[in-house]
Amino acid sequence: MPVNPDQAIPPLAAVLLERSFALADEAATHAFGERFAQAIESVREASLQTPDADGDKAFYGLQVQLAGDLGAGKTTLVRATLRGLGHTGRVRSPTYTLVEPYVLERPAGELALYHFDLYRFSDPAEWADAGFREYFDSGAICLVEWPQRAGRLLGVPDLVFSLDLDVSGEGRVLVARAYSESGKACLERC
Repeated sequence: MPVNPDQAIPPLAAVLLERSFALADEAATHAFGERFAQAIESVREASLQTPDADGDKAFYGLQVQLAGDLGAGKTTLVRATLRGLGHTGRVRSPTYTLVEPYVLERPAGELALYHFDLYRFSDPAEWADAGFREYFDSGAICLVEWPQRAGRLLGVPDLVFSLDLDVSGEGRVLVARAYSESGKACLERC
């Protein structure tokens, strides 16, 4: 039975932390994006100061999958996160380009961020054919809209942000799930 490309595909990993955030309006989405940007920066700086078991002091990046219907606020959240990380230029939706790259000068050093929109994919093989794996293995922040269009090829994300209408019909609810320690550390700081 084929997978519906619009249906969310749950990661094959245990949820380490789950939190819900009420986003009453666009200003609340911007505020969350700012907090998320600060969390990314905090986790990145901490990882650079604390060596892992091998003595490495590297930030391994984050994969954040953004799920939600059209108009749910995924791109708005990405824009707010980029602004929170200091980006002052234009933030385009990658609906047609598939990926928009950003390089941000940060106190802890240069940070690469890639904003993906996989909405136009009709088959997970298109993700593999696009050659995007290198972005995910580069220590960058990868924010992926419509991740279900790549099936399981993206692997286990660090975070999944699901945006849905609030039951009252006003605003949105963001349900955030962490699947890695770095994702959990970011979510704890939001």
